[in-house]
Amino acid sequence: MATTNPFLRALRRLGASNAELESEERQKIVESAGATRISEVRDRQWARLRGTITVLSMKPRNGTPWLEAEFDDGSGAVTLIWMGRREIAGIAAGRELTVSGRISYVDGQRRLYNPYYELIAGA
Repeated sequence: MATTNPFLRALRRLGASNAELESEERQKIVESAGATRISEVRDRQWARLRGTITVLSMKPRNGTPWLEAEFDDGSGAVTLIWMGRREIAGIAAGRELTVSGRISYVDGQRRLYNPYYELIAGA
């Protein structure tokens, strides 16, 4: 909930950790981009998300390569999975992008299979 009093807002920011402040800034970027917060997506919902890849790995499944990326927007995380891919040009840990697709909940975790993606320039 946003505080309208500038003094109270500044006081709250003084007591916040760096991680909380970074999360808050990332969520402002998500909002300004017109994207959905990861924390708000529901199972089987089509969503457009904006965030950063925090971890990138290749995990083969039944002999087929799967490129997996942990994607975070400051409100939550989702695992992006590109089936049949070992790598994708421009996709790397620390990269900011916009992704879209249908969210799935598998074993209590959010996943997005073969998402459409846009690399954010200069990020």
